[in-house]
Amino acid sequence: MLHKQVRKDVKLTQNFFRLPMLATALFVFPRCPGPRKPKRKAPASPAAREASPEPYPTHASPSPAQCLAVRDALLGFHGFPEEFAPFRRLRLGGSGDSPPPLPPTVLDGLVTTLLSQNTTEAISRRAFASLKAAFPSWDQVVDEEGTRLEDAIRCGGLAATKAARIRAMLRGVRERRGKICLEYLRELSVDEVKRELSQFKGIGPKTVACVLMFYLQKDDFPVDTHVLRITKAMGWVPVTASREKAYIHLNSKIPDDLKFDLNCLIVTHGKLCQTCAKKMGGEKSKVPNAACPLASYYRVGEKLQQ
Repeated sequence: MLHKQVRKDVKLTQNFFRLPMLATALFVFPRCPGPRKPKRKAPASPAAREASPEPYPTHASPSPAQCLAVRDALLGFHGFPEEFAPFRRLRLGGSGDSPPPLPPTVLDGLVTTLLSQNTTEAISRRAFASLKAAFPSWDQVVDEEGTRLEDAIRCGGLAATKAARIRAMLRGVRERRGKICLEYLRELSVDEVKRELSQFKGIGPKTVACVLMFYLQKDDFPVDTHVLRITKAMGWVPVTASREKAYIHLNSKIPDDLKFDLNCLIVTHGKLCQTCAKKMGGEKSKVPNAACPLASYYRVGEKLQQ
């Protein structure tokens, strides 16, 4: 018993002297904190995501007066392009006593626009007609698993890519809406339409803008190759502007009531004016610039870019 008591006393004594050492270690050498987790940023509000800031806030051109003058100059030179006349009649609500023409469905317009990528208007319309002949309903396009869709639109080029995008878009609409129809977009605002259509792969800003302007009769200003080159040459956007930034800038500057006519006329002028085609290609044109109604605007643009 005595030995047991001695061993117990020795153990208590050892623990007594160890306690201050442990306390010192705890207070003098605090536990190192682990790596901190990065704070998550709060998700941006829908309004912040939709808002596209002006990329060129100090670039004043084009003014409303410039837009009107260019529209009038091109209209006097070309007249209004027959290619776009049916869409203009839709916006004007018919002419005289004749009722307004029936608009194409929004879905037909979207598919036509997708088919027009990297090809001409005439070829894309031929591809669309071939598609409609091969598939009486859009559900058949979604449900068909072979290559009939590719074969139907092959004349428009990039058949495999376009077929995949069209089928994916149609399938997405059916899954989300229960049926393949986009007529509900007519009741939405421009920003809401952009948000709806941008969810689908292969549908970019230019495609959305074309659907807005031509098939929904909304005020928007698509930027294609012709529009980008001519507006750069006139100094309306910086020479280094991308298509996306030019789209934002031009839509913020061009008055809504001029967007449709001005866009159609610039696209037509870019296709038809040989002087502009050579100028944009970096060649010296043998045709006097005075033959082009935009010659004086190009000279102003060159001064602005110097």
